[in-house]
Amino acid sequence: MALDAFEEGFVANVLERPHGLSRTVDPAVQIAGNFAPVGETPPARALPVTGRIPPFIDGVYARNGANPHFDPVAGHHLFDGDGMVHALRIRNGVAESYASRFTDTERLQQERALGRPVFPKAIGELHGHSGIARLALFYARAACGLVDPSRGTGVANAGLVYFNGHLLAMSEDDIPYHVRVGDDGDLSTAGRYDFGGQLQCPMIAHPKLDPATGELHALSYDVINKPYLKYFYFAADGTKSPDVEIPLHQPTMIHDFAITENFVVVPDHQVVFKLQEMLRGGSPVVLDKEKTSRFGVLPKRASHASEMVWVDVPDCFCFHLWNAWEEPHTDEVVVIGSCMTPADSIFNHSDEPLQSVLTEIRLNTRTGASTRRPILAPAQQVNLEVGMVNSNLLGRNTRYAYLAVAEPWPKVSGFAKVHLATGDLTKFDYGEGRFGGEPCFVPMDPALSRGEDDGYILTFVHDEPAGTSELLVVNAADMRLEATIQLPSRVPYGFHGTFITGSELQSQA
Repeated sequence: MALDAFEEGFVANVLERPHGLSRTVDPAVQIAGNFAPVGETPPARALPVTGRIPPFIDGVYARNGANPHFDPVAGHHLFDGDGMVHALRIRNGVAESYASRFTDTERLQQERALGRPVFPKAIGELHGHSGIARLALFYARAACGLVDPSRGTGVANAGLVYFNGHLLAMSEDDIPYHVRVGDDGDLSTAGRYDFGGQLQCPMIAHPKLDPATGELHALSYDVINKPYLKYFYFAADGTKSPDVEIPLHQPTMIHDFAITENFVVVPDHQVVFKLQEMLRGGSPVVLDKEKTSRFGVLPKRASHASEMVWVDVPDCFCFHLWNAWEEPHTDEVVVIGSCMTPADSIFNHSDEPLQSVLTEIRLNTRTGASTRRPILAPAQQVNLEVGMVNSNLLGRNTRYAYLAVAEPWPKVSGFAKVHLATGDLTKFDYGEGRFGGEPCFVPMDPALSRGEDDGYILTFVHDEPAGTSELLVVNAADMRLEATIQLPSRVPYGFHGTFITGSELQSQA
């Protein structure tokens, strides 16, 4: 009770409320409209369909997102919410079921037991002196046995990957959580998943699954202790490699990376963690303008960071990378990413409008030189974020990428199919007052495929005036709508998803 009184009387009333909140951490902005959370939805069956669902689509489309269980008591950023997975089962041309469930993280379990939010919100609350006070308050509660951070502090709200019989929900502040899809289409959390005791550190939310080897490649970063970055991978059977400790001068936010056939490509960019900024009243996530952005190219089987080749790419920040591949005849690794400016605008307030420019970055591993080329012509420039290439070709030369049109930011008004060599752009617009999220490309079986774009795009869309949500099925080759599936409840705008095939569902652990 004394700690609760300290929180309300001093932290909230003295340190926080008199100073107000910026738009980047104001709950009235960050979780307004269709960014607002929803309750869980048990399986709803036989969903209404307009049009025809291609019969080859057999499996579950699952999408992750942030969905705060408790109302915020202070600052809140969209990325701070508890993880919720939305899953839609499709089979034989029928939309069999839809369900949404919280990922039952250790953090959420402990807060439910206390009946209130007590874990610090990494972006929304950990600013300045009030952030220091909230950290001290949290560890005081831990010392009193009210919470146990050793059980896990992550929200598991960002990424999803299906690997070795496990659907993994991830955020980069913890190890993954194993989520099961039941025969009835419902979701349940099996618990934190440490790969049989092999994983002892957090893992970023965008591990890369190599389509040729079945290996899962990953990074882990630390904001306090060296080494600030580690690389490792899991063999197709789940066996973990030794860590490769990658020395960095300062802890750096690395949300994503890329793989090629033989290498991993690691961004070391200008958004860094400086915890001492909290003592000065600021955010610990800052843009270091004195730092030169660079990419590291490391062999997948490397045993030591000395095998890394670093290539400078000044003034470059990519929150997401869509693909990469090798071009041995030029000694180059080609990286496809969205270059974002201002680099820290997702985390810190800026009056400058955000731009996310789809870019081809070439890294010459022999000379150390780099080049950058905007893929779209200036007249066609739109903000492109969250998306993917054909997953069967990840790490290999791809012709197309499917990316969300993130306008008006942070909403998504449609998605685009982009020819990466020519810059040709084909948009699919959701229509007035309708917004969605990441397009998920479901490829045709490679044995039957007629080309790289032979497949379908699945994406959730919300009609704001009508207050309804649906799943669209769009032919990726001609970008025409094939089917619309009406959903029984509102689906908030979220983050990343994946498609789990029917055969993978049968092989779940």
